[in-house]
Amino acid sequence: MAQPTPQGPFPPLQPGQQPTPDQIRQMQQQIAAEAQKAGLSIPEYVERLKAQAQQNHQRMQMMQQQQRAQQQGQQQPGQQQIQQQGAQPGQQVPIAPGPPKPEALAVAAFLRGQNLKLRTCIFQEKRKEMFKVKRAIRALHSPAYEKARKKNPLLPEVKDRVTAENTFKLLPLSLLALRVSKIDPSAGHEGHAHAPPAKKKRVKGLWTVKVEPQQEARDEFHYVWLYEGSQWKNKLYAVGALTLILAVVFFPVWPYHLRLGVWYLSMGMLGLLGLFFAMAIFRLILFLITMFTNAPGFWLFPNLFEDVGFFDSFKPVWAWHEDEKAVKKRKKDERDRKRTKRAEKAAGGGKIEGKGEKGAVQDEKAAIKEATTSKPDSTPTNGTVVSQQRGISARVEEVEDD
Repeated sequence: MAQPTPQGPFPPLQPGQQPTPDQIRQMQQQIAAEAQKAGLSIPEYVERLKAQAQQNHQRMQMMQQQQRAQQQGQQQPGQQQIQQQGAQPGQQVPIAPGPPKPEALAVAAFLRGQNLKLRTCIFQEKRKEMFKVKRAIRALHSPAYEKARKKNPLLPEVKDRVTAENTFKLLPLSLLALRVSKIDPSAGHEGHAHAPPAKKKRVKGLWTVKVEPQQEARDEFHYVWLYEGSQWKNKLYAVGALTLILAVVFFPVWPYHLRLGVWYLSMGMLGLLGLFFAMAIFRLILFLITMFTNAPGFWLFPNLFEDVGFFDSFKPVWAWHEDEKAVKKRKKDERDRKRTKRAEKAAGGGKIEGKGEKGAVQDEKAAIKEATTSKPDSTPTNGTVVSQQRGISARVEEVEDD
């Protein structure tokens, strides 16, 4: 029989004391009498006593947990997060996703306002924004984060790489950002033997991604944003659209002067639209004429239908037509100029000729080879050969970039 508690109907026993036969008999009589008063059988009354003892034990445990929580109330939010995950302040926190926490929301709001060089990706057939871990870690070590911590105490303290990773892992813990990897949408599904679907035209710089099971925080990994931030702009746009719809519906009851003003405005917009189409037709006719008279052709407002801003559509005013090869050559020249500027900047602003000792040796060997294989009557000078060889090496770099 279980040892009776002080709250029970029988006298308490000292720790380690065994009841005597008389005490056992007396306890049985008391249990039978109490069960008869309660209108229960002896086994039912014993079960009730056990349930009461279990409730008292649970109540004591809850009181002890509340006391521990009050003692830990002075600790910082980041340290509480680490202790709840079972790790010390100097150790990395294992990731176990859960509901969003205030600390994670504060970190996500800060990182959304930083320049993480976001890229667009396709995640679950929706366009999302993707970033690299190293840029987020760099933002957590920046002075802007220290200023943000002074304004928002929910942001955890970041001292070193480990604390920065633990702070970043608050995002996947709260499902605000998840680690993803690139996949090929044209390939078949994993684990299936059916034929792959028809290949679609791939958009350059647009990844199709999937979630990785291990949410680690290495510099080269990519994460996709699931946290969209404050939605007040979307709500404001929705209210504006609803107001515009109601205004159009109630147009017949508008005052006469307002309706007349709207009519004049609509006529002006139609005139501008007609002028735009007339300009587009005129520039096409002008290009067709100059294509035969002055090849390769002359374009008025060459960026008119390009994916640029309104004012950039009219810059430059005119330009000669460029085919695909000319566009690639122009972009290659721009990349070469950028590489030269970066090399000059890295060298401290000094004059850089060629590509260093190794590049000069390669250029010299290539020049000798070209001079020996070319025709005698068209053999260029040394300077010309070097310049031609530089053009050839630039074309090789273009192939590698593509």
